[in-house]
Amino acid sequence: MKPVELPEELNEKIFEIIEISRQSGKIKKGTNEVTKAIEKGIAKIVITASDVTPPEVIMHLPLLGKEKNIPVVAVKSRQELGASAGLTVPTSSVAITEAGNAAKQLDEILKRIKQLE
Repeated sequence: MKPVELPEELNEKIFEIIEISRQSGKIKKGTNEVTKAIEKGIAKIVITASDVTPPEVIMHLPLLGKEKNIPVVAVKSRQELGASAGLTVPTSSVAITEAGNAAKQLDEILKRIKQLE
């Protein structure tokens, strides 16, 4: 099971949503935190990076997401994902638990993702 690969236009939007959510809502960073957020059912969306090595690090996230009905999407770069999450280092995954001021944008992107699945 693989996460939904986002088209380039949605990549930028999802980074923007992560940044807004980080400032006005809540996000979880890193695979352990993201896994816990999925298991608790508090993640609204999970974003993973396609360039994670080894891929086994995040391989369980799409399955967990499917189980809990939480969309899991992939962006191209760990570096960009980390930067949008406010980190100075790359990260393999981020979960948005509260979108804050990005709630409307998140709803729109979730609808688009459903169409891609």
